[in-house]
Amino acid sequence: MRGGYNPITFISSIPSLNESNYNVWREKLEIALALSDNDLALFSPCPTEPVDPVREANETDAAFATRQRDHAEVRMKYDLDRAKWDSSNRKCLMVIKGSIEDPIRGSILEYSTAIEYLKKVKSQITGSSEAYASTLIKKLVNEKYSDGGIREHILKMSNTAPKPKPIDLGLKDEFLIYLVFASLPKGYETFVVNYNLQPDKWNIKKLIAMCVQEEERLKSSHVDKDTYRWCHKTGHYQKDCLEFLKHLIRKGIPYEDPAKRRKTQVSHI
Repeated sequence: MRGGYNPITFISSIPSLNESNYNVWREKLEIALALSDNDLALFSPCPTEPVDPVREANETDAAFATRQRDHAEVRMKYDLDRAKWDSSNRKCLMVIKGSIEDPIRGSILEYSTAIEYLKKVKSQITGSSEAYASTLIKKLVNEKYSDGGIREHILKMSNTAPKPKPIDLGLKDEFLIYLVFASLPKGYETFVVNYNLQPDKWNIKKLIAMCVQEEERLKSSHVDKDTYRWCHKTGHYQKDCLEFLKHLIRKGIPYEDPAKRRKTQVSHI
């Protein structure tokens, strides 16, 4: 145990590996193995076994004996190094496998070294992460805003965006902002154009604030146009507005009193 550290404490802090937390898992794993003094097999290759000396044809007994003594020291060092490496490799494999969720561990072949096993784990997670991110990006591209609040719509897209994986699949705010703009209805076209013309770029928080403000402006302008423009009154549709119908007459369109039109429609029922 290095420096009084309790290896169990660090090993227990390693999160279970799933398809979305490889980077955190790998970092915690390496810290735990290092602080418990068990990480030799992760950064050092397996020691190479020395070849036993073979007596040469014209070699004297004394010379061969000397080579055998020298080799004995090399063999002893190898045996000690190999025992230490094997112990580290065995413990690393135990910790690695024990911190992987069952579905992922069951799909990984057995390997004799921790390094080989970790390479396969990364390959497995990277492949599934790419497929997972591809699915989410397709979903974001096809997302369209209809109703329910612009804030909720942006937060939903932001939460859907792939988070960083073993490879760089995280979406930057700027790209996500353009995906949000692409999902907005036609009424936001001027708003989007104005954003593209300005030098400053927004983060997601600023995007939400500005979109909520624009949504309120659009709602207000819609009410002003459809409800108040002709008579400045509420409680009826524009098609039933007397002032609006008089405006049509001035344009040369025949006028019919809305109340009379409704009475005629009722008589034909």
